[in-house]
Amino acid sequence: MPRPRFIPAEHSAFAGLPVQMVSVGAGDQQIAVYVSGRLSSDRLPVICVPGYQRNMSDFTEFVVYLQRAMGADWPVVLLDLRGRGRSSDRLVKTDYASPNDAHDLSVVADALGNEAGIFLGQGYGGQVIMALAVERPSVIAGAVLIDAGPVSDPHGLVRLHRNLSQVEGLRGPGVRSMFRRMLNASYPGASEPRIDQLATRTHFLAKGGLARALFDAHLITMLEGFEQDDVLVAQWPMFSALANVPLLMFRTQLTDQLRREVFDEMLRRRRDALGLMIAGQGSPALLDHPDEVGAIATFVKAVTAARFATAAAGVA
Repeated sequence: MPRPRFIPAEHSAFAGLPVQMVSVGAGDQQIAVYVSGRLSSDRLPVICVPGYQRNMSDFTEFVVYLQRAMGADWPVVLLDLRGRGRSSDRLVKTDYASPNDAHDLSVVADALGNEAGIFLGQGYGGQVIMALAVERPSVIAGAVLIDAGPVSDPHGLVRLHRNLSQVEGLRGPGVRSMFRRMLNASYPGASEPRIDQLATRTHFLAKGGLARALFDAHLITMLEGFEQDDVLVAQWPMFSALANVPLLMFRTQLTDQLRREVFDEMLRRRRDALGLMIAGQGSPALLDHPDEVGAIATFVKAVTAARFATAAAGVA
């Protein structure tokens, strides 16, 4: 049995995000879940799913801005997929796959006690939501996809592998400059203190200034086989599983996770969905601006109103 992945108890990125653990799978496997606001039967929780090696801290500002727009007690749920953040690592490394993560997401949804929710996913998190739509579409009242589609850009996968591999085991003065170089490409307007703060969302500094990941290192290994000229098979049936789900889609201006032509095709196939661009950012979107958060709040209000109006009509 491998040793549990170490995470500092007082890590700054998780400050203000206390979690409850939801049991999934066999043994002591658990998903870390943070709930803000009040879960109730007359409100659809917004359930946020982070990207490939990311964790719930990516939605720290989003919770604040959404609840300003929706009300302080609107339910927002953040979680770490297995192998990320404060959740358990998978015991069988080959089990890291979107259908398995979708099953865990279904278990978490049941634990919340709501029949359905509005799921928001960034990058790989959006692909997990599509896989959930294949497994259990009834639990998805609405979906927000950010830099997420039925096929990833191989350039982004290669860059992610290169960056994570370079950070792995890096120590000393070069750690901060390495993170600044990596993150400046996605957030060119951000200040150095802001960039340093964003770096703590995926790594922490151990003794001796060693960079340590807040995710299972096997996730880096899984990226080794990709080349920039790979032609990845698009999983359009997974996207089509959301055909009857209200949908809002974003693409960040600087992303290398979702090609523009794929995003345009998604909009063509879902002409009822709203597609928006987030300017001046790459992946993951920071969701710290009233424009994009306001659009999400408007979407949440519309989906909630339509769902409960339909329910009321059915009772009548």
